[in-house]
Amino acid sequence: MNSYLSTAIELLFGFLLLLLIIKILGKTQFSQITPFDFISALILGELVGNAAYDDGVKLGQITFAILFWGMLIYMIEWITQKYKGTRKLLEGEPNIVIHKGQIKFDALKKVKLDINALQSLIRQQGYFTIQEVDYAIVETNGMISVLPKSDYDTPKNKDLNLVTKPASLPITLILDGEVILDNLKELGLGEKWLKDQLAMQSIKEYKEVLFAEWIPNMPVYVMRYEKG
Repeated sequence: MNSYLSTAIELLFGFLLLLLIIKILGKTQFSQITPFDFISALILGELVGNAAYDDGVKLGQITFAILFWGMLIYMIEWITQKYKGTRKLLEGEPNIVIHKGQIKFDALKKVKLDINALQSLIRQQGYFTIQEVDYAIVETNGMISVLPKSDYDTPKNKDLNLVTKPASLPITLILDGEVILDNLKELGLGEKWLKDQLAMQSIKEYKEVLFAEWIPNMPVYVMRYEKG
């Protein structure tokens, strides 16, 4: 029983330490994974996994290993920000694989992509033929950025001389039947106003609402739970 408890404690402690490391390094460290970031994540996970199931590894050693590796990651991130020349070595660099509508086969080989993979990545950006693409760049995180040819680019409001309105951020008021009071407060509104808005749509209780959203100068959008 003690061994199970010890494993649980070590896993929990390792999880909390990894969470702390992620908070310190920032969200982009793990949301935009470069090859170096991927290696870092693997090693951090391996440290915790091996330590949790190895009776010879003590809690202090787990702490030291995770903190030391986290410090190493932080230092390397600092170095790449301070000295731009190191970024290419540690993080790689973007590669132009389509230039003025022409596929750069040398660049494709460099990033280990074949035509099928390139077509798939381009389709994920909303372009279903390479003929529509003027430039395509494989980023350091493996994603692709596409600049379409002018004939296939989406016209903007400015191009069409359309009158535009300032963009507004939708604000969620109810989620899973619960009011988000902080958002109501941010809008300077109260629950009475919200209940009145719901009553206009024949809704009596918050628990009837799956999702409710506020957008300026528009009625509150409400999605109810499906009956059944």
